[in-house]
Parts: sequence; structure tokens; C-alpha cells
Amino acid sequence: MNEIISALHARKSMRVFEDKPVSVETRDAIIEAAMAAPSAGCQQMYSIIQITDQAIKDKLAKSCDNQPFIATAPLVLIFCSDMQKWYDAFLLAGAKPRLPGSGDFALAMQDTLIAAQNAVTAADSLGLGSCYIGDMLEHCEYHRELLALPAYVLPATMLVIGYPTEQQINRPKPPRCTVADILHENVYRPYAGERLKTLYACKTDGDFDGFMQRFCARKYNAEFSVEMSRSMDKYLTAYASYLDEA
Repeated sequence: MNEIISALHARKSMRVFEDKPVSVETRDAIIEAAMAAPSAGCQQMYSIIQITDQAIKDKLAKSCDNQPFIATAPLVLIFCSDMQKWYDAFLLAGAKPRLPGSGDFALAMQDTLIAAQNAVTAADSLGLGSCYIGDMLEHCEYHRELLALPAYVLPATMLVIGYPTEQQINRPKPPRCTVADILHENVYRPYAGERLKTLYACKTDGDFDGFMQRFCARKYNAEFSVEMSRSMDKYLTAYASYLDEA
């Protein structure tokens, strides 16, 4: 196994960091690595907001499912899917663009998350730990106002980055499914019955029903998950407006 693949296997989420700043040079190296990621038509349909204001970090720690480590993370980056800058540039050039639609949204989200993963890998190579915060997708109205986000800018994910503590470095990485359980050949083969139980065996520890019931209640049916779907509907409203134009 080569060095890059070994690093990808070893990497895990880190949520506790040393009280040590991330230098501007290191930050720039991480962002430049993010910007080196592939993107649709090399459009780089994303923008990155660094949060340096402690008051904003404190607010995000509360609004993103009450996770206090967000407020103390040395480096906080919000990766935003951004079609606004392209739409505005088209208007400025007199190009008469259509309104952004669902396809544009999907491509911009792909661009954004690919860039974010490059940042995660770069941070890891520099001895830093990181954690994705998907809760940025909750509370659409609040986060739009807090971050001054226009219609076609969506906070796809937040990364908190810092130098991890020894406890975090030594903490075991959660197990993954096997290749055989994830890989399909030519067509999708539905999961059912025993195949579903085999798929999640690495997580259920022999208690499939109990694990699934608990996980469904704690995650899938949880209040934050319902709120995330509500907020996404709000964000997508702007991208659906092209239907009114058609």
C-alpha cells in the first residue's frame, strides 16, 4: 500500500485540538490544495469563508447541533457552493443567462465537496486533524443572515481544522463496509434481507434490529435531520425559480 492510500485509510475525524494556531502559510497551502481539485469545466463553483470572528464561531457552535469544539478550533472554513458569482458575471458581460437550475446546483455541490476533501487530505498531510460539519445545512434563514449569503450561495459543509490531541490521534477509526458490500457491477443490485444485514455487520455487532432502531431514532428521525431537509428545501427554492422562467 503506497503512502497516499495508507494516509487515506488512516485518516479519521478529529474533534479535539491542541491550543496551537494554524499559520497563514499552512492555511494557504490547504486552500491551494483545495483549489487544485477537479471541477466541472474548471469553473470552481465554490467559495470558502474563513471564520476568524470568535463571536461567529460561538454562534456556529450552537447552531450546528451544539458542538462546542467548533468554537475552539484554530481554523474554521465554510465551503460554499457558489453559482452566484458566475450568474453575476454573465449578467455583467451582457450574456443574458437563464436562472440557475437544479443541474447547476448539483454540479456546484460536487465542485465544493471535492475541493473540501482535497483540503482534508492536505491538512492530514501537514499533521493537522479535521472534521466535517454537515450541520451547516441546517437553519437556512439563520445561516444566510449570519454569513450574508445570497440566493445562489449555499454552505455545503464546514471544516474545523487543528493539531489533534494524542487522545484523538490514538482513538480507533470506526469500521467500514467491505468492497464486496459496496461495489456493484454494471447495474445496481438492490440490498435486501440477509444482504442488508451483511452490509452493516461491521456496525451492528450482531444486533441488527436493535442497532437500526437506535440509529434511526438518534440520527434519521432526529430533529436536526428533519430541520436539515427543511432548510435544504429553502435553499433549493432559488434553484427551482428557473421553472417559472421557462
